[in-house]
Amino acid sequence: KAGILAGDVLVKINDVSAESMRVDEAVNMIRGERGTEVVLQVYREGEMEFIDIPIVRDTISIPTVKTEQIDDTFIISLYSFNAVAETQMKKALREYLESGADTLVLDLRGNPGGFLQGAVSIASYFLPAGKVVVKESFGSEDIEDEVFRSRGRLIQIFNPTNLVVLVDNGSASASEILAGALKDHEVATIIGSQTFGKGSVQELVELDSGSSLKVTVARWLTPAGVSISDGGLTPDIKISRTPQQRIAGEDPQKDAAVRFLAGEEVVSEDFTDDLLSDETVE
Repeated sequence: KAGILAGDVLVKINDVSAESMRVDEAVNMIRGERGTEVVLQVYREGEMEFIDIPIVRDTISIPTVKTEQIDDTFIISLYSFNAVAETQMKKALREYLESGADTLVLDLRGNPGGFLQGAVSIASYFLPAGKVVVKESFGSEDIEDEVFRSRGRLIQIFNPTNLVVLVDNGSASASEILAGALKDHEVATIIGSQTFGKGSVQELVELDSGSSLKVTVARWLTPAGVSISDGGLTPDIKISRTPQQRIAGEDPQKDAAVRFLAGEEVVSEDFTDDLLSDETVE
């Protein structure tokens, strides 16, 4: 509501520099009594100056699922893989089947992930029983990969012409697992920008000194063997969305998904050409 966007870089909190501030310190300064104000100064890509944003503290309720319909396309936005995600997705999918819509968009943009089992359960609505959803690779020939498979709760036959998954740099972990599974099994077209690349499995080891060490013990691999940690997932059709478009309420990624499912040709943006054109400007 105040205007903070995903990707904003925190510079100051109430005129206190956040440059060397720990996350817990920043959290403690930002949080406070409901109704009071905190001013955040942020750097935003594309802006020449820092932006001061006053925020009135309040209770923040984050939805799990939202639905909407545009023409013959039903859109389900999943914001996290929390404890109620599967139940909420089941309800949303029932709403989709009752809507009469011919095509479906699963919007995973800005979804940071959550429970692995949630991703496996939700993938089961799109994949036949037994299909691999994700592999847990320990990087050793002596330790066999652990494989997580679809439970076969398929609600209809999906393919890349009737199902689109939207992703962006905020799509991480369980979001990448779900998107990767649907992409590799060729049941969906992935549209958006490169995902975050959170594909590591970590354990917390308690040390005698009282401190702790977080150790990466495995990595998540898509069914085709792609390591999510190696730069994230690349969409089939690359479409960007700038901060300025967010502020203006424009959503070229969602628009591209709806147009694609309506049978229009949607072409990937060529980011290389953009970079080259920037370099040649004098």
